[in-house]
Amino acid sequence: MNIHTIILAAGEGSRMKSNKAKSLQRIGGKTMLEMICQTAGSISQKITLVVGYDKKSIIKASKALNLDINSCEQPEPIGTGDAVKHGISKVIDASKVLVLYGDVPLIKKETLSNLINGCDNSLSILTTVLENPFGYGRVKKDESGNPIAIVEEKDASDKDREIKEIFTGILCSTTTYLKEALSELSCDNTAGEFYLTDIVSIMSNRGITINTCNASNEEVRGANSKEELAQLEAIYRSMKVQDILEMGITVSDPLRLDIRGNVSSGQDCSIDVNVILEGDVALGDNVSIGPNCIIKNTSIGSNTKIDAFSHIDGSKVGDGCIIGPYARLREGSQIESSAKVGNFVETKNSVLGVGSKANHFTYLGDTEVGKNSNIGAGTITCNYDGKDKHKTTIGDESFIGSNAALVAPVTIGSNATVAAGSVITKDVPDNALGIERSKQDNKDNWSKKKD
Repeated sequence: MNIHTIILAAGEGSRMKSNKAKSLQRIGGKTMLEMICQTAGSISQKITLVVGYDKKSIIKASKALNLDINSCEQPEPIGTGDAVKHGISKVIDASKVLVLYGDVPLIKKETLSNLINGCDNSLSILTTVLENPFGYGRVKKDESGNPIAIVEEKDASDKDREIKEIFTGILCSTTTYLKEALSELSCDNTAGEFYLTDIVSIMSNRGITINTCNASNEEVRGANSKEELAQLEAIYRSMKVQDILEMGITVSDPLRLDIRGNVSSGQDCSIDVNVILEGDVALGDNVSIGPNCIIKNTSIGSNTKIDAFSHIDGSKVGDGCIIGPYARLREGSQIESSAKVGNFVETKNSVLGVGSKANHFTYLGDTEVGKNSNIGAGTITCNYDGKDKHKTTIGDESFIGSNAALVAPVTIGSNATVAAGSVITKDVPDNALGIERSKQDNKDNWSKKKD
């Protein structure tokens, strides 16, 4: 089945009080445009963006999504029907056309699949039921329960206003039917706009079957202001937390967990309060994440404990590790099984080998540490000479004393020792002691001068 999605993203969103287009406002760390495009890309072969306000920024943002997206401009904001008219001019050889909105980012793939499947030589519209539908277009049906028109609030009778099922604006139809219906739209109304909702009555009058697909209120919420954007953020957070609860992850407080990406998990994992999971995060079995941690694009092995206030980005942590508290693992960090990264330790583009430890106040940059080595407090691998980065290598079962500076490029052999306070600029062989510091000189009878 060949599906072409049209996404309406021409709105300015003046109520946002922002220089950015409405669809470029962020939810869960992503723009609304990115979210809806990714959903559309999972079920359709091609996407057309209908742009207007801030079109250059929207087009630029869309090109970074690695999807088959083109665009067309709606010169004047004269209604959703007119916007779809411009969009459908880009549709070629598609059997079905799906219409979505750049400011309605939370619609689920499963819901859209049901909508598309309900469109077989017909029109399929997405509806939802509101307890208070004031201001929305009601779905008017005949005696057989078939939709025949969308009645706007200002045109509704008292009986129409009792209807609680409303049209979301999201629809799917065959390319031929949709093009024909769009050609019959009129702007003969008080707003002087072409309403997409009018195609329901147009197709009904032509005897075309119209099916409804129902969605939850949360999925079809849009955002026209920063207040509504915050409401969407809360809904998105709730949806993502519900997903990981269904995986079996124990969450201390669902209201204090932010998931801004995709999480996979083994069994018996737990997450404490104020944790942010961003990008692609994979957890093994029995992983424990303490409070106030930020974890981004990282895999964590089974039986590993992440203590409070740790920040992990673009890293791989093995089985049975202890990380934190207050640890920072930057991009390219690889912590092997049973290793420990303690408080106020920072790693970057480094490997900490099996069973090795860096317990406190250490920086490991561009460093490879073997197995069962101990990195003392205050150790720094000096990887940057002001122009280039250089590598430090530390072998197996070595000991680096406290407050040592290892000036890269340098290699510390296996079973080697670096004395505390040393500045090491030359390689230390296997089984050797490296010491580089000035001789202590005590001055007798020395005292501070008194004022």
